[in-house]
Amino acid sequence: MKRNIILGLLLSLSIGLLGNSLQAKTYQIGNLVITNPWARASAGMMKNGAAYIPKLMNNGQTQDRLIAVSSAIAKKVELHLSSVENGIAIMRHVDGLNLKPGKSAVLRPGGYHIMMMGLHAPLKIGQSFPITLTFEKAGKIEVVFTVRKSGSSYGSKMDHGKMKHGKIKP
Repeated sequence: MKRNIILGLLLSLSIGLLGNSLQAKTYQIGNLVITNPWARASAGMMKNGAAYIPKLMNNGQTQDRLIAVSSAIAKKVELHLSSVENGIAIMRHVDGLNLKPGKSAVLRPGGYHIMMMGLHAPLKIGQSFPITLTFEKAGKIEVVFTVRKSGSSYGSKMDHGKMKHGKIKP
């Protein structure tokens, strides 16, 4: 009987903790809502990493623009866009990302993302770290990104460590 009570309590605690870990983290600045930011765990001693925002919603009536990203996690942090041109994966620095009124944008593997170059230490599963997002109109907000398994993605298996980086305007 005692054993069943203890097992029941442990099960309840486990479900509660799991539920909390699955809840989306949401941040808001002005009319912008940032949902569930995450970063991919480093593969070995990789010096580069990427961070993503599955949903960046502009609930306002006017356009805003993500114009800068910064963090102490790496020597250099930039907004990048990955694409495939003539069968070749290309990643380039972009000066910003337009956020149209009433629409959402996505920072995801294989598209727009936050590129962290010269990581001071590998990103480990479960670790969290801040990145400051700067918007043209809404201003600055510090957002905490949680590191997930290296294979986490929306279907992309892009290797940021082997790509050449350039600069384009969106």
